Amino acid sequence: MACASCSANVERKLNSLPGINNASVSLPGRSALVDYDPDKITLPQMKEAINGIGYDLVIESDRSVAEIEQRAYTLLKRKTILSWIFSLLVMALSMHWIRIGGAAVTNQTAMLLALANIVFCGWSFYQTAWRQLRHGAANMDTLVCLSTAIAFLFSTFNTFWGDAVWGARGMAWHTYFDASVMIITFVLTGRLLEEKAKDGTASSIRQLMGMAPKTAHIVEDGDVREVPISTIEKGDLLEVRPGEKVPVDGEVTWAESFMTADAAYVDESMITGEPTPAEKKAGSKVLAGTIPSQGKFRMRARQIGEDTALAHIIRMVQEAQGSKAPVQRIVDKAAMVFVPVVAAIAVLTFLLWWALGGSEALPQAILSAVAVLVVACPCAMGLATPTALMVGIGKAAEKKVLIKDATALERLRKVDALVTDKTGTLTIPNQNIDFTKADNLPLEEREHLKPHAVEAMRQLQDWGIDVYMMSGDKEEAARYWAEKAGIRHYQSKVKPDDKEQLVRKLQKKGHVVAMIGDGINDTQALALADVSIAIGKGTDVAMDVAQVTLMGDDLEAIPEAVRLSRKTVRMIWENLFWAFIYNIICIPLAAGVLYLFGIDFQITPMWASALMAFSSVSVVLNSLRLKWAK
Repeated sequence: MACASCSANVERKLNSLPGINNASVSLPGRSALVDYDPDKITLPQMKEAINGIGYDLVIESDRSVAEIEQRAYTLLKRKTILSWIFSLLVMALSMHWIRIGGAAVTNQTAMLLALANIVFCGWSFYQTAWRQLRHGAANMDTLVCLSTAIAFLFSTFNTFWGDAVWGARGMAWHTYFDASVMIITFVLTGRLLEEKAKDGTASSIRQLMGMAPKTAHIVEDGDVREVPISTIEKGDLLEVRPGEKVPVDGEVTWAESFMTADAAYVDESMITGEPTPAEKKAGSKVLAGTIPSQGKFRMRARQIGEDTALAHIIRMVQEAQGSKAPVQRIVDKAAMVFVPVVAAIAVLTFLLWWALGGSEALPQAILSAVAVLVVACPCAMGLATPTALMVGIGKAAEKKVLIKDATALERLRKVDALVTDKTGTLTIPNQNIDFTKADNLPLEEREHLKPHAVEAMRQLQDWGIDVYMMSGDKEEAARYWAEKAGIRHYQSKVKPDDKEQLVRKLQKKGHVVAMIGDGINDTQALALADVSIAIGKGTDVAMDVAQVTLMGDDLEAIPEAVRLSRKTVRMIWENLFWAFIYNIICIPLAAGVLYLFGIDFQITPMWASALMAFSSVSVVLNSLRLKWAK
């Protein structure tokens, strides 16, 4: 897919198929998130339908998407280099830097080079445009084909019949093979730069995927041998050595290290964010992707393949990056009509130039129409929202914050009230405590606050977000920990219904409410909240309900997520502003509107193609600023 119209066409096609409940297509992610009934439609049938409109749907497990994309990038790079060679040769002929015989032979040579450029470098544009046309659709390739074909055919006509038609009337005539060639060259160059830049937006997901090991050491009949990770089955006994990645989720059966004879220490920071290695003994759970920092152990495989916690995280981030923010729906609708509208403006431009200038203005009318077709760019509009979302959600994942969908990321910035559970969310019970005697211990010896809890609550309240602590504990304990955390609003002896009622009450007052919790007793309030946040070490039920999951105990991730939401949404609006303002300014300039005011300036087809390529690249690079920001 090359532009917003491409992704909109693919999405429309998928949603039109029987058995598909909903399909959402991501342009920068090159992916489709499809909710479908397998009894009514199969993946091969989806693939056939997508192939029919000029695209490919990769569903085969034996085809590596990374390899396909690498081959496509290499082919694009070769086409771009070859197109530049053709462009320089045609430019040299058109500018009379070099001559081959007379003017007729020079023009014919330029024509052959331009034709070769279309066939060898730009033919894919024509193939896609034709398939789109057969299904009553259009995209960026349609504009490229129309503009290059018009410029090439008009120049070919002039090459053979220019003197007979225009010269006989005393009119000067020219060929525009250079415009035909440069349009393809600049579009290819723009896409090459765009692919390179978009590659950076997906780096976060690649880092997560890189955490998964490729091989494992299996123990059979006392022997240890290395096998591919794909051959591991549930119940297999595996050995993990220092520095190796844990291959699958499982349970430790035996461990040792130089520090202790019955335990090893595993670095789980890539999953939980905790910097201190976790002690693992027989019976302890270990997760795929984590690394023993001291000692080695053997384990039973319990969750393999797509069922591991790491695979779940990767899938969650991928689905979030492929989801669409509400504003993107508006852009998609605009993209569907964008190409036909631009084509209509080009036709109107041609007719106005011809009507006002007569037959002498025909060359100018054609070039103006071509420039309008080329300079219009739905690519920038299509990339504005999803690239910013991909970077924002990927950046959050790096900070151990998993965001389930784009709507949650967009809504986080509007939160002005946070309801939080106490135990397990704000506080952690002290280890090795005798709970039978807990009531007799001072409060500070029973629980302690989670890392950066005070700083996190202060930041949120400084931003105008009211924090409400809800606790099932007695009044004394609730007041103590609320004061300790710097929280002004709190409530003690609450039940699950009380948390839900508080969320409902705040919403009725017009607040956008976020709820953070870790247990089953929080799920009612989590489900009702505008933004639900779960602690990664909490229950699976809470995590399933939540739109945002914190993978560690550092509560500073909450204001970090809010800050990231604000930056991402601001980036989306910046991108959309530049994408729309670019078209609003450039299309009239390409049409030659300044001539009406006596200003001799117009964007030529060659410069139009350069500007079009620049607009797409600039949007992607602007989104990448979010990745590089501290």
